Amino acid sequence: MMLTTAGAVPVRFGFSRGICAALVSLALLVLALPALAQQAGDISGRVTDATGAGIAGVEITATSDVLPQPRTARSASNGRYLLRLLPPGDYQVTFAFPDGSSQKREVQVGLQQTAEVDVSTRQGELEEIFISGSQLFAETGQGSLSNTITSETVDAIPVGQEYRDLFKLLPGVQYTEYSVRGPSAGGSGQDNVYQFDGVDVSLPLFGVLASEPSSHDIDEVSVVRGGAKAIGFNRAGGFLMNTTSKRGTNEFRGEVSYQVQTAGMTGEQKVGSSLVYDEDRSWTTIGFGGPIVKDRLFFYASYYRPERTRDNTSNAYGAVGDFKSVRDEFFGKLTYAPTENILLDVSYRTSDREVENSSVGGFAAASTSLGAEATQDILIAEGSWVIDDRSSLSFKYTDFENLNADRPDRLLDLDVALGDSLNIGALDQMGYLQVPRPIAGQDAYNTFIQPFVEQYGYLDGGVATGGGFVGAAPQINNQDFFRESFELAYDYRLYMGDTTHDLHFGYQWQDIAEDLNRLTNGWGSITIPGGRVTQAGVPVYFQAVVDQQSLGTSSGVVSPSIYSSSELQSIELNDTITRGDWVYNVGVMLSNDVLYGQGLTRDSSNPITGLRQSTGSRYKMYEVDWGDMVQPRLGVTWNYADDASAFASYARYNPAASSLARAASWDRNVRRSTNVYFDEDGNFITASGVASSSGKWFVENMTPRQTDEFMIGISKAFSPELSMRGHVRYRKSSHFWEDTNNDARFAINAPESIANQLYIENLSAIRAEIGGSSYVIADLDGGFTKFYEASIEANWNSGNWFLSGSYTWSHYYGNFDQDNTTTGNDAAIFIGSSNIADDPGRQLWDFKKGDLSGDRRHLLKLYGYYRLPWNARVGAYFVAQSGQPWEKWDVEVYRDVLTAYGSGSTSSTIRFGEPAGSRTSDAHYQLDLNYTQNFRLFDTQNLQLRLDLFNVFDKQTGYAINSNVYSAGFGDPFSFYRPRRLQVALKYQF
Repeated sequence: MMLTTAGAVPVRFGFSRGICAALVSLALLVLALPALAQQAGDISGRVTDATGAGIAGVEITATSDVLPQPRTARSASNGRYLLRLLPPGDYQVTFAFPDGSSQKREVQVGLQQTAEVDVSTRQGELEEIFISGSQLFAETGQGSLSNTITSETVDAIPVGQEYRDLFKLLPGVQYTEYSVRGPSAGGSGQDNVYQFDGVDVSLPLFGVLASEPSSHDIDEVSVVRGGAKAIGFNRAGGFLMNTTSKRGTNEFRGEVSYQVQTAGMTGEQKVGSSLVYDEDRSWTTIGFGGPIVKDRLFFYASYYRPERTRDNTSNAYGAVGDFKSVRDEFFGKLTYAPTENILLDVSYRTSDREVENSSVGGFAAASTSLGAEATQDILIAEGSWVIDDRSSLSFKYTDFENLNADRPDRLLDLDVALGDSLNIGALDQMGYLQVPRPIAGQDAYNTFIQPFVEQYGYLDGGVATGGGFVGAAPQINNQDFFRESFELAYDYRLYMGDTTHDLHFGYQWQDIAEDLNRLTNGWGSITIPGGRVTQAGVPVYFQAVVDQQSLGTSSGVVSPSIYSSSELQSIELNDTITRGDWVYNVGVMLSNDVLYGQGLTRDSSNPITGLRQSTGSRYKMYEVDWGDMVQPRLGVTWNYADDASAFASYARYNPAASSLARAASWDRNVRRSTNVYFDEDGNFITASGVASSSGKWFVENMTPRQTDEFMIGISKAFSPELSMRGHVRYRKSSHFWEDTNNDARFAINAPESIANQLYIENLSAIRAEIGGSSYVIADLDGGFTKFYEASIEANWNSGNWFLSGSYTWSHYYGNFDQDNTTTGNDAAIFIGSSNIADDPGRQLWDFKKGDLSGDRRHLLKLYGYYRLPWNARVGAYFVAQSGQPWEKWDVEVYRDVLTAYGSGSTSSTIRFGEPAGSRTSDAHYQLDLNYTQNFRLFDTQNLQLRLDLFNVFDKQTGYAINSNVYSAGFGDPFSFYRPRRLQVALKYQF
C-alpha cells in the first residue's frame, strides 16, 4: 500500500458553481464540442440496388422536432451510412438517390440505441424496416442486453412520480419499495449505477440512489442489464440506468398538473410490525418549453413539488408526532444548434427537501424521531459535433452536489465526557435506549433488567415488554456528497471493402467526495448488558456508544469533519465490426482508482510508513492501477434471418463504488465511535474505541472486486406486431474487500482451508508508528456470489394495443451478501467496511453461504395499455415475485467462541444462527391500473383527467424480516408493500 500526503487542507477539484457554469458555457460556444453518445441515439443501415450491391452517394437527411436543424450523411461505396448523435425522438428520414428520386420513412430513435434502416430499390420501393430500439426492446446487437422505455409508455401505465419508480418496468429486476437501497439484479442493490441526463446521481462512495430526481420531465429511459460494450464507461456490477430529459422544440408547449392521494384514498398503511398512520400526498408539476430563436435555440423549464403529511399516527408506544416532507425542484435546459452538425445543451437542476418526524419504528417512542434537510444540484454542459460522415467528437462536463443534514427532533441538553457517570434513573434522557429483553436461563440478568423493562417497555396486553427503544435519536449528522466529472469521446467509421468498423475512443475523469461531520446526541446508543460481560475485570451493566468528536480529542480540541475523496479515471476502446450477417464487438475498458483519506502526513523519521498522524491532512490512501482493472467487452451477433438473430457476449466489470475512502481514513481515530462502560450504579469503568471504526491499513497488491459475465440469447420478430427475446446469463463476483480483524484467520471456528496467518504480518510495527486499528482492509478469503438467469421477454404493439411481458428465473447465492449487513438494510451501507467479517459470528465461514437476500427465484412482469375510441386510455401493470430469503440471527450460537476470543459482545446483528437464506418470506403479487381521459378544449389545448389505482388487491406483503431472535417482533417484517391507493391527477396541456 502506498500512502502519500496530498496537502493539509482538503480542496475540491473545481470552481464555484456560478463561475464554473459561465466558463463551461463559454467554452462550449467557442469550441462547439459535443455531448457523449450515451445521451443520444443513431440511425444506421445500408442502401442497396436490385442486385443487393451497395449504392454510394445517397444523401440521407433526418429531421425531428427535437433536432433544431436537419442532420445529413451520405452512403459510402458499400452502401452503408450512419447518422450519429441524434437526440431521442421521432424522425423523418429522407433518402435522396443520385438519379433524383427520393424516399421517406418514419423512424423512432431511442436513447443509447441504433435504429437500423436498410433501404433497397427492389421493385422501386423501400423494404420493410426493422427498428431495434422500439418501445421496451432495445438492440441486441453485439450481445448487449439493453432496453429502452419511452415517455409514451411511462405516461400510459401506472408507474409513479420518482426516478426509482421506473425500476418496476425493468425485466429481470426485482420489484422493491425500498426508499434508499436499489433493487438486486445479479448484484447487490449498491452495484447499480443511476444516471440522469447522463450524470451519475448514485450516492458517491455508497452506490445507492439516495438523491431524489423526479420522473415528470424524463423523455426516455435506457437500461443496460448485461453484455455492456466499452462505450459509456459502464462499470456497474448490477445494471446501468440512464435517462434523457425533455427539451424545447420549435413549438411552444407546456403542461400544468396537480395530483393528489389523500388518507381516505389509501388503505390502512402498516410500517414495521405495529406502526400505522394516515397519510396525505400531493404532487404539483409545471413544465414548458419552446423556441428562443427558431431552428437555433430552444429552452425547457420545469417545477416539481411533492408533499407528504401523516397524522393520527400510533405504534406500540402510542401516539407518534405528525410527519411532513416537502420538496421544491427546479430544472432548466437550453439547446443550441449553431450549425447543422453541432448541438449544445446546458442544464441545471436544483432541489430542496425538508422533513419532520421521520424514522420512527413500530417499537420506538415518539421522542426518537428524526428530522432532515437535503439539497441537490446538478449542472450539465454538453454538446455534439458531427465532423463528417465518418467521424464525431463528444464532450460532457457535470457537477453534482448533494447536501444532507439529519437532526434528532429531540435534542438532549447534555454534555458528555469520559469519566462522567450515567444517570440510570433517567436513561430516557441520556440517549437512545434499547430496552432489554429477558434471556432464558439467565436468572440474574433477568432480575436486574426487570425494573427497566417495567419503566421503559411498551405495553403488550397490558404487560410491559422489552425490545423497544426510548429516549432520543442518537446522532446529529451532516453528510455532504460531491461528484465532478469530465468525459471526452471520439468515434470514427472505417470502411474496408464489405467490412465496416465503428471505432470508439473515450476518456472519463471523476472526482467524488464526502464531507462528514457527526455528533452524538447525549450518550448516543445505550444498551444494558446487565453484568453479563466485563471490562477491566469489572462487570458491565450499562454501555453507551458515543462519537469521539462529541468527547473532544486528547488535547481538548474538537476534531474537524472528515473529507474523503476518490479520483477515478477510465479509458475505453471499442470496435464494432459489421460484415455480412455478422456483427462483432471487441472492446476493453481500463480504469484507475485513487482513494484519498484524511489524518496522515509525511514523516521520514518513521522508517516503516514514512508517515505520522496529522489531523485534517489529506493523504493518498490506496491506488488500484490501470493494469489491475482491465475490463474486456466481447460480443457477437448473427443475423441469421431478416427478422431473427442470435447473440453471445462476455464482459468483466470492476464496480467503482467503494466507501473505503472514508471508512479507512486515519482521522476516524479521532472521530471513531467509542464504547463507554458503566457499573450497576452507572459509574464510569473504562472506554475503548470500536476497533472496526478507525483508520485501517490496506493489504498490499489486492485484486479489485470484479464481476465476470457470460450470456447467450436469441431475438425474433414473429410479425411486425410481435417480437420476443430470450437469454441465459451467468455472473460471478469475487475479490470482495472488507475490513476485518488482522488475526481473523486464526479464529477458533475457521475452516482448515484458511491458512493460519495474519493478513499484514508487521501491523504491530505500523501501529507503533502511526496508531490505527487492529482491523485491516483485506480481500476476504473465498468471498463470492453467483447469479444464474434465464429470461424471456415479449412485446406486442398493434393498432391501439401495446403489451409487454417478461418472465425471469434466477438464482443468486454466495457467502458475501452486501444487501444483508445490518438491521433493516434500507440504507446506504459501507461498501468495504460493513459488519461482514467483523469478529466471530460474522466471518464468511459463519453460516454465510447460502441464498442471498436479493434472490428472487421467479419474477413475472406484465404491463401495457389500450387506446379507447373516446379519446381515452387504460393501462395496467402486474408483478409477481418470490419472497426474500432470510435466516435467524443469534449471538448465543457463538458465545463460547466470543468468550475465547475475548469479546463479550451481546449483538446478534448478522451473526447467523443457521445457514444464510434458510427461510423465505411470503411471495408478493400486485396489480396496478390506470385510466386517462382527454378533453380537447381547442386545437392545441387539452384537459386530462388521470386515475391511478395501485395494489388493487391490497397485498401488503411483508419484507425486510426482523432476524434478531432477541428483538421484539422476531420473524415479523420491518416493512410492508404499500396498500391499495388511488391517485387522481388533473393536467392542462397546451
